[in-house]
Amino acid sequence: MQVMSTVQVNGLDVAYDRVGEGPPVVFLHGAADDARTWRPQLDALADAFTLVAWDEPGAGRSSDLPPSFGLADYAHCLAAVVASLRLGPAHIVGLSWGGTLALEFYRHHADLVSTLILVDTYAGWKGSLPAEEVRARVEGTRRMLAAPPHAFDPTLPGLFAGAPPAAYAPLLEAMATGVRPRTLRTQLSLMAETDQRPLLPTVAVPTLLLWGEQDVRSPLTVARQFHDAIPGAELVVIPDAGHMSNLEQPEEFNRAVRDFCQAHA
Repeated sequence: MQVMSTVQVNGLDVAYDRVGEGPPVVFLHGAADDARTWRPQLDALADAFTLVAWDEPGAGRSSDLPPSFGLADYAHCLAAVVASLRLGPAHIVGLSWGGTLALEFYRHHADLVSTLILVDTYAGWKGSLPAEEVRARVEGTRRMLAAPPHAFDPTLPGLFAGAPPAAYAPLLEAMATGVRPRTLRTQLSLMAETDQRPLLPTVAVPTLLLWGEQDVRSPLTVARQFHDAIPGAELVVIPDAGHMSNLEQPEEFNRAVRDFCQAHA
């Protein structure tokens, strides 16, 4: 049975869903998402693992984002959530912005990480994309956030290889409706400023790189950069999937996560 819980961290209410029993797996959502983006994983993997999907500060059911919240603040907040579960080191799964956060979490709290699963992600935009692409994304973000409230659309371009999966259309709409502009501004600004390339060679836990074959937001060239930089990293490419591979091809995605976590139990 899925249970929603809340942890207080420095005055913030941080919500998360928990389901299943077994080795702990913690899921970190992308920008403009919340814990609900992991619904196919929570439904499919609870037979073998304790699954935790958080709403980071400023998202979903959690408190608003404090002013001047940085990437390290997100990592410390996540550490308080993981520690509160009293389950020991966990498999940490991060999608897109969530993968950048997973790396930052490892930087500050490696003792709480048993493995990393980095999904269609970046070493920060600055660390993974050409400078002209970063500038274009920053300008696109500026235009998005300048729209009047009735016209605000937080849907980022290029998330799917084709049309969004019809089965998840209501979920995607519900998550988009709940996006808070200040949170999105913070997330994307941090992505534009972050370069984690020096961190990658220091990763000393088993690492799985899980990538959509047709991802145009974080293309396979980025996955190969990660593969070359992180010692012993494994790369699994999911056919017919874009940036949101966990929603587009959930069966293949879940199989890869299950096999990796069980191999590194």
